[in-house]
Amino acid sequence: MDQQITNLDLDLREEIIKLKKELNASILAHYYQESEIQDLADYVGDSLELARRAKTTEADVIVFAGVHFMAETAKILNPNKTVLIPDLEAGCSLAEGCPAPLFKKFRENHPDHLAITYINCTAEVKALSDIICTSSNAEKIINQIPINQPILFSPDKNLGKYLIKKTGRRMLLWEGSCIVHETFSERKIIDLKLENPSAKLIAHPECEEHILLKAEFIGSTSKLLKFVQEDDAQSYIVATEVGIIHQMKKARPDKVFIPAPPENNCSCNECPYMKLNTLEKLYLCMKNGFPQINLDEELIKRALVPIERMLEMS
Repeated sequence: MDQQITNLDLDLREEIIKLKKELNASILAHYYQESEIQDLADYVGDSLELARRAKTTEADVIVFAGVHFMAETAKILNPNKTVLIPDLEAGCSLAEGCPAPLFKKFRENHPDHLAITYINCTAEVKALSDIICTSSNAEKIINQIPINQPILFSPDKNLGKYLIKKTGRRMLLWEGSCIVHETFSERKIIDLKLENPSAKLIAHPECEEHILLKAEFIGSTSKLLKFVQEDDAQSYIVATEVGIIHQMKKARPDKVFIPAPPENNCSCNECPYMKLNTLEKLYLCMKNGFPQINLDEELIKRALVPIERMLEMS
């Protein structure tokens, strides 16, 4: 049976490579995707890097192995290209927790505030925002805003609290959070540190404050990856979605990477949305040209403005 599964995976990989050539397609994958999808991708990165790559690709078809808001961003940046996603249900707890009608009221209640919105949101919320940001560039963008300009930061309260500390700016925060980054157990991490005293705790800024206070390095997925390549430690406890560890092991096979454990005995340090995408679904979406991301032309125009501002300020 194992051999049959291996042969099936091999056939799917070969078929995906063939389809990529036939379609003149580019596969973009987030760090949180399954390792076999990452290894097939033309480019693997975080939200900022993937947005930049989507903007500059010469491919006719963009196959986005990530979650829905990421594929929407690719479509906004490439309205005339076909954008495919392996599973249309691959959503995001942050995006789902910030519906556009409620966000619109939030903005209307604070008309003098500038809305800086984390890229983990729907196209409709992007269209209602002034500037989009990612965890990679949020601090840099906030530091470019005049000090007397009030700011609304949405939808991740943990990232917002971290940025308030980093920038010294007061910001009104939307009360949203990531289901993965809120599951890490402080107690279990302390136990892991006692078992691995030389291991450094590294964390994504979407984690809760009590985790960040114990972290020896905080950064976006791309910054975490760069840190472990350049740092002199030999082992790390990694407090973000476990998919990034595949790239860490590829970059530094000589080092040890330990996933930060969730509170319960579950796979809660895996994003259930990201993991909806599989090799088979990737093949089928390319073969069938479906699911496809389609957005209203006027919505694309409005959502493009704050994304372009982000890219200019980054």
